[in-house]
Amino acid sequence: MIPYVPFSSGPYRIQMGLAGLDLGDWIQIDGHYAAEMAEKQRLLTDRHEAVFGALPGSEAMGAEVLALLVGHLPRRYGERFTVEGDDEAMIERETGRRVALRDLGLHPLDRAGRLVQEDLCLMASAAEGEPYRLVAASLCFPSRWALADKLGRPLSAIHGPVPAYEDKLAGAMDRFFALLKADRPVWRTNWSIHDDPALFQPSAHGNRPLDPPLSAGDAGGRMFLRSERQTLRRLPVTGAILFTIRTYQCRLDAVAAEPARAAILADALDAMPPETLAYKGLTGHRPAVVAYLRAAAAVAGA
Repeated sequence: MIPYVPFSSGPYRIQMGLAGLDLGDWIQIDGHYAAEMAEKQRLLTDRHEAVFGALPGSEAMGAEVLALLVGHLPRRYGERFTVEGDDEAMIERETGRRVALRDLGLHPLDRAGRLVQEDLCLMASAAEGEPYRLVAASLCFPSRWALADKLGRPLSAIHGPVPAYEDKLAGAMDRFFALLKADRPVWRTNWSIHDDPALFQPSAHGNRPLDPPLSAGDAGGRMFLRSERQTLRRLPVTGAILFTIRTYQCRLDAVAAEPARAAILADALDAMPPETLAYKGLTGHRPAVVAYLRAAAAVAGA
């Protein structure tokens, strides 16, 4: 079972859901590290323009992120990481993988993204009172959004497709970004259910019909709960905001193995309004998924 299951029963609400972040837990590494870093390397080699982008002027911000990671990883995960020479390279002890830290052919944020399972997004404002825009990102594991569509755009445009964002969340989000302090990092969670286990999912194809059609009998093996642990912190030197996205995923039958959670997820899906279901790509899938979860909860409660 994945470590973050942020769904809940009760009425559906769109909210930021922020909590204070202990920077000791800023980056999280688990047993999927080797496989996910290999997938990142494949994407950065074969699909670089799709998974990395940066606007001119973002180099210093990326360098600050890289420096923070170079300081944090050996301190937090000393059994796994060591720095070679005078910050020449980061060595992953278990595999011997070497990431050059002074590769001038790569943007510093690109180098940073090759160290961690998290995706890394940089937001910056051109001047006080100006909107925050996405100025650089290493985004190998997007959940149905494409970096090319968001780079350079402000928060309002990035979140434009989110139902009710403009009416209920846009003002609070803008104020939060303007007021976030470097010593007050935060984290939040998000979730979705996908019909595809790939981590790299830039296309919004969730409402497509499946062949064969999804049923309550096979939803557990064909659908995947995808959970994101997101952190936000202001960089103390450049003043940019770093947004990290750590993606966790499991098959739906792993949720069904815990009947109480299966019931709560079914409740959350039942409470979700039609526009949110459509945004999450669940319009056609909800009946089968909810029936599967209800059956799992009922068997346990019998």
